Amino acid sequence: MSKTTIKYSPEVRERAVRMVSNNEGQHECRWSSILSISAKIGCAPRTLNEWVKKAEIDSGQRGSPTTDMAD
Repeated sequence: MSKTTIKYSPEVRERAVRMVSNNEGQHECRWSSILSISAKIGCAPRTLNEWVKKAEIDSGQRGSPTTDMAD
């Protein structure tokens, strides 16, 4: 059985990450927000969680090298 990878546009990724950050107050925890948003856009929750972490790193909210620095 082969695994299919769905490519999401940068705009969809950015919107999903923004939705998570905007809706965290409406959920009991971040993961609940991620589960809700990922179901709406049709991606796996772990995928959306990685997008959120990457966005936090790139914006300086997390203490890791940014994507540009890693390249």
